[in-house]
Amino acid sequence: MINWDRVNELRDEVGIEDFQEVIVMFLEEVENTMVRMIAIPNLATLEEDMHFLKGSALNLGFAHFADLCQVGEKAAGSGQAETIFLDDIFESYAASKTAFRERFGCMKAA
Repeated sequence: MINWDRVNELRDEVGIEDFQEVIVMFLEEVENTMVRMIAIPNLATLEEDMHFLKGSALNLGFAHFADLCQVGEKAAGSGQAETIFLDDIFESYAASKTAFRERFGCMKAA
């Protein structure tokens, strides 16, 4: 579910002092995008939204979430948006966030 090697790499890249700030920013941006996708569904931006979520997920090591976003991105890009199960994608994000917080218990909720 989580690529811990990528998480450690990110922590080394930004430094331990800035790591939590980067994580909080990631979580806020992802969650804002997901809330917008639910509140104002827009098939015209679905591929772009899935691409953004995938990139964000890969940067933080949320591997399963990234995989589901990639599938969604491809489906939206090929005109098959109706095959995308956003609930599954959002549940994967929630599970990844929980696993991440369990590993880094000092993390505050975003």
